[in-house]
Amino acid sequence: MKATSMHLARSIILCVVVSFLSGGELEQIVQRYKEDADKIISTCLKSDESFNRLAYVCDTFGPRLSGSRNLENAIDWILAEMASDGLKNVHGEPVMVPRWVRGEESARLLEPYEKNLTMLGLGGSITTPEEGIEAEVLVVSSFEELEEMGKDAAGKIVLFDAPFTTYGETVKYRYGGATAAAKHGAVASLIRSVGPYSMNTAHTGGMGYQDGVPKIPHAAITIEDAAMLHRLQEYGERIVVMLKMDAHFKEDAPSRNVLAELRGSEKPEEVVVVGGHIDSWDVGQGAHDDAGGCVAAWEAVRILKEMGFRPRRTIRVVLWTNEENGGRGSKAYRDAHKDELDKHILAIESDHGVFRPTGFGFTGSELAMSAHREIAKLLESIGADSVIEGGVEADTSPLEEYGVPLMSLEVDGSRYFWYHHTHADAIDKVNPEEFKRCIATLAVMAYVAADFPDGYLR
Repeated sequence: MKATSMHLARSIILCVVVSFLSGGELEQIVQRYKEDADKIISTCLKSDESFNRLAYVCDTFGPRLSGSRNLENAIDWILAEMASDGLKNVHGEPVMVPRWVRGEESARLLEPYEKNLTMLGLGGSITTPEEGIEAEVLVVSSFEELEEMGKDAAGKIVLFDAPFTTYGETVKYRYGGATAAAKHGAVASLIRSVGPYSMNTAHTGGMGYQDGVPKIPHAAITIEDAAMLHRLQEYGERIVVMLKMDAHFKEDAPSRNVLAELRGSEKPEEVVVVGGHIDSWDVGQGAHDDAGGCVAAWEAVRILKEMGFRPRRTIRVVLWTNEENGGRGSKAYRDAHKDELDKHILAIESDHGVFRPTGFGFTGSELAMSAHREIAKLLESIGADSVIEGGVEADTSPLEEYGVPLMSLEVDGSRYFWYHHTHADAIDKVNPEEFKRCIATLAVMAYVAADFPDGYLR
């Protein structure tokens, strides 16, 4: 039989098997967990300790940029608390992380009138000269418009006033704006903050430079100020801004991934991972991005333990470090556990905020997708029963090439980018009841996946 014919035959057989299982056997298996799932949901929704723990992390340690004392203090406390919770194999795994320091920074409009502009330097940007950069501003709406007006950019500060469409589409101005502007002789670049809504809140995040292109300072200003400067240009006014930044890198610093486990009763060597990233940007409290995801995963496992549940496989909490400006924690986890990744049954990441959960995204086999969709029906009572295609997240992505099935917690993200990477991402933006639902959603999925019969999930 030719290879293409064999592949087609296997696909047909798999579709038939998946159809049969999803319609019968899988449903019967999952129904055995209905009573347990309801108890888990009820317990999670009643637990005030979970939100209090999240509030403590946010209020006591604040923003947790890689290389900062804040981050390491938070990790120290979390490790001690996890041990106190009675979780097993609690430890930190070493990771060397980049250390970018914001320093003092400011942007001031000098012409046509004087006004302080709310701004945030973008992670990885270089500094300005000590005296700052004073220059005229050229406002463009896109890379294409910059190409058309490129001859006017030399010696100026280019501002990309790009309207927010989606994060994936609009973030290209944050990441590549400095390089695009420098190619046309600009002395600095600014972007309209990447988000759909602002109350004078500037947005930070990672940016990059291109080899062979001069490096220029790169920062974000608010949606309001970007729109105002754009209008001034349309009025024909001369716009002059003074930009000062002290951003710089220091030597790499030691950090840690955080691990803790609820050990499996029959197959402890097989693992379901659930976690988020413990680092954040250096503004706000990183409540939704991603202290909420970390504490939700941790609390899901703690509550399962307190309720006396011990699934067949191990559930491992992983709090990755350095997701925001390097991704070294995720690669370090992959490298440290490379020999056991064939025993990873599922890796769940929560990094979309802890708003009202709607279900999960999933990347894996058709059979596993059918099984997880059936499992998700146990979450129908809290509206988190959807499983859609696509579960790869930043910290789980290095596991994909090893065939690990990946899952992302999906939430109502309509307000996420209001706060994302801004001073506004603080604990007061987290709704306690929605947060508890995230915990319940993670707890049910992690528990059932860790206890499920062999052969369905990978």
